[in-house]
Parts: sequence; structure tokens; C-alpha cells
Amino acid sequence: MNPSADGWQEAYVKARDFVSQLTLAEKVNLTTGIGWESGQCVGEVGSVPRLGLRGLCMQDSPLGIRFGDFASAFTSGQTVAASFDRSLMYRRGEAMGAEHKGKGVNVVLGPVAGPLGRTPEGGRNWEGFSPDPYLTGVAIGETIKGIQDAGVVACAKHFILNEQEHFRQVGEANGYGYDIDETLSSNIDDKTLHETYLWPFADAVRAGVGAVMCSYQQVNNSYACQNSKTMNGLLKGELGFQGFVMSDWQAQHAGVPSAVAGMDMAMPGDTEFNTGRSFWGTNLTVAVLNGTLPAYRIDDMAMRIMAAFFKVGQTVDNIPPVTLDSWTSDTFGWLHASVKDSWQQVNWHKDVQADHGSLIREIAGKSTVLLKNNGVLPLKKPKFLAVIGEDAGPNYQGPNGCGDRGCDQGTLAMGWGSGTANFPYLSTPLDALNQQAINDHTRLEAVLTNYDTTTIENLVKQDSAIALVFVNADSGEGYINVDGNEGDRKNLTLWKNGDELIKTVAANNNNTVVVIHSVGPTLVTDWYDNSNVTAILWAGLPGQESGNAIVDVLYGRVNPAARTPFTWAAQRTDYGADVLYEPNNGKGAPQQDFTEGNFIDYRALDKAGIKPIFEFGFGLSYSTFKYSNLKIQKNNAGAYKATKGKTAKAPTFGTISKKIEDYVFPSSIRYIREYIYPFLNTTSLKDSSADPDYGKTAAQFLPPNAVDASAQKLQPAAPGLTDTPGGNAQLWDELYIVTADITNTGSVVGDEVPQLYVSLGGADDPKIVLRGFDRIRIDPGQTATFRAPITRRDLSNWDVASQNWVVSKSPKTVYVGPSSRNLPLSAKL
Repeated sequence: MNPSADGWQEAYVKARDFVSQLTLAEKVNLTTGIGWESGQCVGEVGSVPRLGLRGLCMQDSPLGIRFGDFASAFTSGQTVAASFDRSLMYRRGEAMGAEHKGKGVNVVLGPVAGPLGRTPEGGRNWEGFSPDPYLTGVAIGETIKGIQDAGVVACAKHFILNEQEHFRQVGEANGYGYDIDETLSSNIDDKTLHETYLWPFADAVRAGVGAVMCSYQQVNNSYACQNSKTMNGLLKGELGFQGFVMSDWQAQHAGVPSAVAGMDMAMPGDTEFNTGRSFWGTNLTVAVLNGTLPAYRIDDMAMRIMAAFFKVGQTVDNIPPVTLDSWTSDTFGWLHASVKDSWQQVNWHKDVQADHGSLIREIAGKSTVLLKNNGVLPLKKPKFLAVIGEDAGPNYQGPNGCGDRGCDQGTLAMGWGSGTANFPYLSTPLDALNQQAINDHTRLEAVLTNYDTTTIENLVKQDSAIALVFVNADSGEGYINVDGNEGDRKNLTLWKNGDELIKTVAANNNNTVVVIHSVGPTLVTDWYDNSNVTAILWAGLPGQESGNAIVDVLYGRVNPAARTPFTWAAQRTDYGADVLYEPNNGKGAPQQDFTEGNFIDYRALDKAGIKPIFEFGFGLSYSTFKYSNLKIQKNNAGAYKATKGKTAKAPTFGTISKKIEDYVFPSSIRYIREYIYPFLNTTSLKDSSADPDYGKTAAQFLPPNAVDASAQKLQPAAPGLTDTPGGNAQLWDELYIVTADITNTGSVVGDEVPQLYVSLGGADDPKIVLRGFDRIRIDPGQTATFRAPITRRDLSNWDVASQNWVVSKSPKTVYVGPSSRNLPLSAKL
């Protein structure tokens, strides 16, 4: 750690004072999970009872509290990204943080920038924000600030290049019949890594994130959780990250190598679930005692964990108890669930929802994208509504009837996997439409199946019927297979015959409105331009207020202004990149080569000259807007200088006893089976380790200089010793200020989302890249001014030779408009 890093100085002092009091066993306890299902949370580290610190609680998810009751189910990250509203991103993060804190959680396992969304089929794209790194960077930064302002540590994940579910874990892949021995390797060049995938993590670090989770897969054939280049070199060195790196659950593949490569916390602690074995725990204690792991590294691990803890305002003496349990919804249960030990109260059923339902409704409404409207919307006391599709109604098993939401039954309001939460309730579209119909004296009939063609046709062809068709497409984490979708989507079609359903309705009704709930783009090519399809809306994954929010938009209580955070292409191949569905390296690690470079999503279509159906950043309103008067002010920011200097020599804190007998399992502690401890079971280090390769020195199995404690040169793109982490401070110099006037030329008040794009001008650069946006409320006939700075970072490319950011001599052009393909204003810089 750097004691002078801006924003971390006070936390560093508090961590130093605490860690200096710890024994080696206590330091190891902070770094090692206690094992899967060995505590109440999905992840817990050991405690320091001597100093009053209980084990820290790590809990999913990026959209709420996984396994929690009386807690909210928020919109997905991808959905709030569509709002293009920084305030909503922050408020969502703050509300989620407050709920986690209310349950006694210390670290929220989110938000997500990996997957970024390299391929639209990627199973967990919805957990993140957007395939555009700038939009994801803004969204993850605002979310982190909100979570941590609420008093809990945010954990940015999954670092890095975790872009698909297939082959992320060997056991999982073997279970699906794939005969591989190693996980997928994401292979990438240095330039693409910096300009696309590392970009949002730099924003996360600059926002002060306390934790980062390393990912399952390999990066250039080195496991991400023992990859020194990515963790030490990029994250901690180049970005100056001061918090701690935790492993994804079972993503650790070695002991000392992962520690010296930069990993600080092992989750959930056991090598495989419920084995009682650990690469760390006892083995980490052994490694320090026998000299293979230097004392400074265990001290640095403990320092980073405690500094993150203190940075968000948590204290040892007032740390609240954990009031939830991940393994049972009952009030009483086993504290150590995997071995059925210590029966006690484990759930307090604390209600932490506050008024967050109103916020979720606001976010969901303001994140609904109007993709097409021939004048049917907004609805005004319609005479007759025919509501069609399973997605309009409830899951017949209840909103939480499928574990971790691992099914597609009823309306889709979140994807599946560990990134989920329990619904406290779920407002379905039909619920809210029925209430509106009662208020308006509208006739409403619904058919909640996608397959009863005769009944559907007979209903929608009746006079005066406006047909509302609800369809969806789902995905999630790889440990759940839904209808042959092993996390990643098999294709980009709508689920449950959705495309055919729309075509059937449109063939019998000339006023068909389509609402899509999905985890990303779907192929709408066959029906979007049908004249009988009069409106299309993408409502994303709206969370618990789904029905109320879509009715707000359909009836005009919310004037839509959201923008699609991804591209809707005409065909799957237009995106350029795709999921690797079959192993391509024998039994070895499947090789996923990122040969497309920076050209993903709209950048890929721009490069290929392909016209999308709906471009990135597109969205309609019930009003109209005119752009004019582009102005550019140039600032005198000075020349960019590479960072120079050195770190201090790696420090140690406190003293470590070298007496092996001091670490033998204490007789005063009752042994719990499968629980991970820092203690030895004998005074023989070899026997305690149970490592078949025990006896090798660090020099025999670690790279040269892996345990070097000397002062290190600062990287040229790194922050200075007193700068804010996130990269060289001058990257955030504002080189230009861009302004433009936007006039509401319509008849209703509405928000507009102006977007600023830049052409970097190089032959290998994308045609344009997003570099600014805002969401501005404008009354009819009024004009507002859009203002956006352009930073040095915004205009820079990564130079692999100098290992630094450079502004090339290529001509730079700025564009302003309402979407990536509608940019009426432009100027040379």
C-alpha cells in the first residue's frame, strides 16, 4: 500500500494501527475464507476475537441481497445504464449499500465491469452495464461511490476478461460433458486490454473502490487470480489500487503463487466447496514460517483488507452483527450449515427496504427505451387492451420459485445466477395494467401463454383492440442450465416462441405494441418494421417494480428518454465476436482469442460499414429535440508527463513469532469440521501443510524477483505517490469544454440525452467512441445547454512501446447528438 495515496491516508493509519497488533495467525485469518457454508454469508473470513473483530461478511449481489428477505430487488446494472443518468446510478448504489449494511454485510460483491459485453450472448452481461467502456466506467464509478457512501465496501468484478460462461471452471464444464483439464484462456493484446477492458476498472479505482474480485478464467494462459501482470502490474501498479483483491469462489489455483501475484483474500477459503482443504489458511501460516512467503506480503494483504474496511467508515468496536443467513430462510438453523453444527438463531428477518421501491420504480421507468412509436403511445384511456404473452404475468411457482432465478417462467425481471436477489414482491405488467384499466374503465383481457394461437388470434383481431405483446430472453451464470442455455445464450432469438408470437399478433392486429424484457439485444429483423407493429419498448430487467414502471411509460407518466446501452444488429454475425461454445484445444485450456481488438458492439458495425436496426445510444421520446450552437473551448492543461519516482521499501507491521508451537491448534477452540483455520495440527510444518510438493524453496517455483521487497519504480501511467488512484493524474486534465444547445421542439416536457463522441483519427481506431453524455430535463419550447469536458484520457491511445497513454497526431473530431448514428453537430479539435 501507499500511505500517501489521496483518499486513503486516514484509512491507512487506522489499518496500520490495527494490523500492527495482530499475530501471524490473526493476519492469516483476515485473508482466508472460513469455507463454503461455514458461516451465514456466501463468504466470510476468520475473526480476530482478541481485538473484537468478527469475521467480515461478503454477500452477493450487484442488484440486491442474494438470499436476503425483506430486502429489495433492484434493476439490473445493464438496465440502469440505459438511463444514461449519473444520479440514478449513484442513488441505486447508495440504496443497495444501505440495505446490505442493514443486514450486517461488510462487502457487497458488485458492481460489475467484467463481463463488459464482448459478445451479446454472454450470460452475465446484464449484471454489468454496457459493452461501451466509457458508459460502463461512469456507471461503475457512480455505483461504487453510492455503495461506499452508505458504509459498505464495494467489490468491482470480475477482473479481467471474464467475457463468457462456457469453460470458466473445469468442474462445471465437465458436468456439461466437455472434456477439458484447464479453464478458458482469454487472449488479448496490450492495446485492446487498456483501451477497452481495463478502462472501466480505472474508473472503479478512481472512485475509491475498496475491493476487486479476480476472475475464473485465464488471461493469456495465466490464471487471473495468480496473474501478476494483471493484479500487480496493471491493477496495483499502473492504476495504483489501494484496496484488496479477492478471488472469485474457487478461482484460486495455488497458494504462495497467488499471494505474490497480488491476491489478498481467498474466497470462500476451501480449494473446492466443503473439502476443508485450503491453499491458504494453515498453508499460508506455514509459508510465512518457512520463508517461502515474505512477512511483508501477509502484512500488505491484511493492511489492504482493513484499509478498505476503515475507508467506508466501518469500525471494529461498532461493527453490527450479521442478521441474514444464506442457507436457510428459517429463523433458526445451523451456524455451520455444511456440517450441521451449532444450532442457533441465524435469521432476524430485518426489513431494510425503506422506500426503495419508489426508487426502483423511478429507475425502471427512466431506463425503459422506446425503440419505435408510430403515435400509439402514450396510451390515453384506451377502449380495449389485449395483453398477450407469458411475460406479462406471474411465475406460477411464485417470483422466487426457481432457485437463484434459474428458470424463465412468467415475467422476466432479473437474470439467473449468483447475481440475483429474492423479490419481496413482483409487480407484473398484468397487475399494473389491470389496475390502470380499472381506473380508466378500459376493457382488458389477457392470454398468458405464447402457444395458444387460436385463442390469441380470436382475441387480438377484435375491433378497437390495442395488442400489448410481452416477450423475453434470459441468461445467467454458468452453473445453471435453462433450456440448454449453459449460462450464455445459445442464440439471440426471443425465448418461448416470442418472435412467432409477435408475428401472429401483428398479422391479426394493426396496433401491436411489443415490450421486450431481456438480458441484451435480440434479433428483431423479421418483424420490427411491420407496419402493424406500432411501438417497441425495451424494458430490460426492471426488478420488483416491473409492472408499475412499464405502465408509467406506456401511459406517459414517464416520458421516455432512455437510450439502448448496446446495439441491436440485424443478424448475429454483425457483432463480429461470439462465444466459444466448443473446446478448441483438446483437453487443454480452450483458447478464446480477442482478435477483433477494440471493435465490439457499435464499434464493430461501424468498422464493417453495417447498418444496425437500432444503434447504440438510440431511444425515442414523446417529445422532439433540436441540437444547435456547438462550441468548443480549449484549456491550457500543459504537457503530459510520465510519472517518475519510486515506492517505499515494502514495510512490515508488528512482529511475527517464529516459534512453531505458537501456531498449533489451541485446545481452547472447539474444532469444526470443514472450517478453515490458520492453525497447524502438528509442530511439523510439512505434515501440517499436507502439500505433496512441500520442501521447494521460493526460488524453485516462483519467478525471479517475485518476493522482492525493495523500492519499485513507479510506472509512467501510474498515479504519483500523493495522487488519487486510477492512473496518471494528468489523464483527467480537461483539455476541452464542449457545449451545445438543445431545444425541446415538442409539446410535452421531457428529458433528452445528448451524447458526445470523438473520432481519434487513427487508422486502427474505431470510427467514433463515446466520451460524454448527460440527461437534461427541458420544458416545451425551452433551450438547455449541454456541457461536457474532454479529458486527456478521452483523446489518448495506449502506446505499447512507452507503456503509456499518448495523444496521437491524428486529426481529432468531436460529435454531439442523440445517438451514435445521429450526430448533427461536429467540429475539429
